[in-house]
Amino acid sequence: MACKLRRLGGLTALCFGAGASWALAQPAGAPGSTAPAAAPAAAPAAASGAPPPVARDPELTRPLTPLDRFTLAPPPAAGTAAVAAPPPEVRYGMEIRGLKEIGLEKSYRQLSALARGGGKAASELQIGARAEDDRALIQRLLRAQGYYQGQATITTTAEQPGRFQVLVAVAPGPLFHFRRITVTGPQTAPPGLPRQALSLAPGDPIVAPAVIAAEAKVSLRLPEQGYPFVKLGDRDIALDADDARGDYVLPVEPGPKSSFGAFDVRETLFDARHLGVIARFRPGQLYDSRMLDDFRRALVATGLFSAVGVQPVDSGRRAADGTEIADIQVNGRPGPAHTLSASLGYETGVGAKLEGAWSSLNFFPPEGALTLHAIGGSEEQLLGVQVARSNAGQRDRTLFAQAQISRETTDAYDADTGLVEARVSRASTPIWQKLWTYSAGLEGVVSSEEAYDFALGAKARRTYRIAGFRLSGGYDRSNSLLDPTRGFQILATVDPEAEIGAGAHGFVQTTLEGRVYAPLTKSLVLAGRLRASGLFGVSAQDLAPSRRFYEGGGENIRGYGYQDVGPRAPDGSPLGGSSSTDFSFEARYRFGNLGLVSFLDGGQVYETSTPRFTDFRYGVGVGARYYTNFGPIRLDVGTPIARRPGDNTIGVYISIGQSF
Repeated sequence: MACKLRRLGGLTALCFGAGASWALAQPAGAPGSTAPAAAPAAAPAAASGAPPPVARDPELTRPLTPLDRFTLAPPPAAGTAAVAAPPPEVRYGMEIRGLKEIGLEKSYRQLSALARGGGKAASELQIGARAEDDRALIQRLLRAQGYYQGQATITTTAEQPGRFQVLVAVAPGPLFHFRRITVTGPQTAPPGLPRQALSLAPGDPIVAPAVIAAEAKVSLRLPEQGYPFVKLGDRDIALDADDARGDYVLPVEPGPKSSFGAFDVRETLFDARHLGVIARFRPGQLYDSRMLDDFRRALVATGLFSAVGVQPVDSGRRAADGTEIADIQVNGRPGPAHTLSASLGYETGVGAKLEGAWSSLNFFPPEGALTLHAIGGSEEQLLGVQVARSNAGQRDRTLFAQAQISRETTDAYDADTGLVEARVSRASTPIWQKLWTYSAGLEGVVSSEEAYDFALGAKARRTYRIAGFRLSGGYDRSNSLLDPTRGFQILATVDPEAEIGAGAHGFVQTTLEGRVYAPLTKSLVLAGRLRASGLFGVSAQDLAPSRRFYEGGGENIRGYGYQDVGPRAPDGSPLGGSSSTDFSFEARYRFGNLGLVSFLDGGQVYETSTPRFTDFRYGVGVGARYYTNFGPIRLDVGTPIARRPGDNTIGVYISIGQSF
């Protein structure tokens, strides 16, 4: 933004730009002025008579050398002339006075040419050149902080040959303050919106960053209250050197008060109808730039665009309430149509697991994705296909369906499983974290599983056919989905299910989990988690082994192997149970992109439907984190407390994301 320069009597005008470089227009001849001095008076005219003789250079009248006697001597060969030794390096020290008292010494040292020189220079002349640069720097720093009559003196004193002392002495002068603040321009509705948004008051110091920030608030607040086309004029600040005060005038052209209109679709994958589903505003609603920012972020969150542009345009039409109609122009550059992702993890008792997925992001327009999913691991193999439609008829609502086949081999059971599922959900994403989330759907499972059978006294295989509802919900007041450092989360699931076929029976699985994150310092966070689960309506031994509750491993009690906590069969294999409880406490310390974690985990599996909080098994350990833009990569090493025969000595867990 430019500004006007003017001078009124004893007033001197002030000008500064967005870079906080401020300058004073001073009268010629004033202290510090760089205006040229008046030219010296002309010498008196010579007395009448003959003009004085003019001296001539004799070289101008000497005859030229004839060409036949003119010779050109070649220059000396390179390297024949003696190379002069470079002058010796000089050193200098610095003393600064007058800046620390007004809080500018640190800023000066960061920008100073003398300070950057490190006390070394090629010559005294170079020290002087740096001092001149620093003198101009100090003037800019003083004026940016409201000291418009400040003076800076930099002197250099020779202490001994090759050694100098530089004294930077600053007299800041008085701090200037606002006397009057005026905002001009057409009236708004309600009146005075620009002046209310301008967070400056008489008596405030005239500080460049504060003025620029206050003007930015005007440009921000008016579009939030129905004025999308606001323009700020050239500020005018006149300083009075006599009482160190200034009068500030800011012209503001608010433009027409406007309401949302139609979508002006330029280049995008979506039509106006689907854009209307994503937007939280409706035509005719009073314009609010926060709604437009929300709309822009929602388009980015679809993952279908490499660049998104959203802006209001004046349609020239007027609404019934008298406001101008601002259409919303949308430009979106499509991003990659397909994605390929992979992750690799390791866990003691489970082994390595490689997981990958290929997605066609807009296979069923609009926002219908097709994903092929696969897992290859020591104990788990899976192939699946998934389809998902985001923003399905309503903002943030997702329709999801999948079919998969898998094989899982653990100490507790071997299972070959086929699954089909369909659900509707509202879930958080790394870009768009939501306060409330939910999921509701249907699931059908056919699973052939081998586990210990007490009736036979050995392992036996049985086929289970299960159908049911899967319901879950969450309330999230944490500050991050991938790496929370403050707040809390509450998660709950209720799954009414039934086994179909001979001996059909119904049952309900429930889980309630709470998480809390408390920062002790900027670098240290305490995190805690408590979870309880219960199975009602059937004994765990009458349920498919893969749907019982287990504890142990990287997801709950680190130090123990996968499923190693809880009751065991006579052959030593885990049995699972009808309920379980587990908890974790972590101290997370981060420094830069690295972090350290110490943790205590505990939990147990019970044969009763209602979880008890007794007979806990504990694991302790430490971990390391490497923080990336997609979340932390974690390595945890734990060991059981009061280890029993057969328990692991240590457990190692590698994955992406915090443990909770």
